[in-house]
Amino acid sequence: MTEAQSSHEGFHLVEPSPWPIVGAFFAFLTALGLIQWMKAISIAGMRPGGWVLTLGVAGLLFTFAGWQRDVVVESHEGHHNDRVSRGLSAGMLLFIASEVMFFVAWFWAYFNSSLFTADTAQYGREAFTGGLWPPKGIVAIDPWRLPLINTAILVSSSGVVTMAHEALNKNNRAAFMRYLALTVVMGFLFVAIQAYEYAHAPFAFANSIYGSTFFMATGFHGAHVIIGAIFLSVCLFRAIGGGFTPRQHLGFLFAEWYWHFVDVVWIFLFSCIYIWGTWGATME
Repeated sequence: MTEAQSSHEGFHLVEPSPWPIVGAFFAFLTALGLIQWMKAISIAGMRPGGWVLTLGVAGLLFTFAGWQRDVVVESHEGHHNDRVSRGLSAGMLLFIASEVMFFVAWFWAYFNSSLFTADTAQYGREAFTGGLWPPKGIVAIDPWRLPLINTAILVSSSGVVTMAHEALNKNNRAAFMRYLALTVVMGFLFVAIQAYEYAHAPFAFANSIYGSTFFMATGFHGAHVIIGAIFLSVCLFRAIGGGFTPRQHLGFLFAEWYWHFVDVVWIFLFSCIYIWGTWGATME
């Protein structure tokens, strides 16, 4: 396709990029290092897992930064017309849809365990649960303490990031950056409170099916909150540098969508796992 044809039809053909293969290489190093670290694998009397994992993660961060820089440059060069923007938006929505299905798997595992505590098709389930949920001997986390505080923080942050978007649409950059910074702070505050909750949880990951399903579902959500907070932090630094306008702010829009998705997932987690899943249980 010639440049004239591309311009006429409204498409943008990106230049050859090293980032897919570079990112794949560092993703492989990350997975390899994580396996070596978790399994304490020794090579020639040394345990390189930690170093390999660190190198892989650093490389992924470098890849993310470089790739996003190239996308920003494409935008500033005028390649992100309406048709390209619609394609990018559809891609982000499909990505969020895939994340929804990711969490459906963890909810499925939780409800399968909690609703069928005496399922004879699952070896040893009744022996582990005692036919009860939470299982016998489990002291649950009181949902009306730290989890409720975290819920208030995260749900409020969703409103704050929406206010940031409205300020940007009105070209009020000072308010936009102020609300965006507050959203970032609230996101990391949520993570800090959840880390404290984990450190003082009355049950462990490995001691019951309750602990494993609880930590997998809420832990992956916490990881998504960290990713979302980093996403918004990048937007904040770009805004400080003069980025985003009322007509051109796809990067921030995608971060906002992602943040709303994280908030909605938490509402389901809080309702199903913290409240319904601990009904009638002994609280910490």
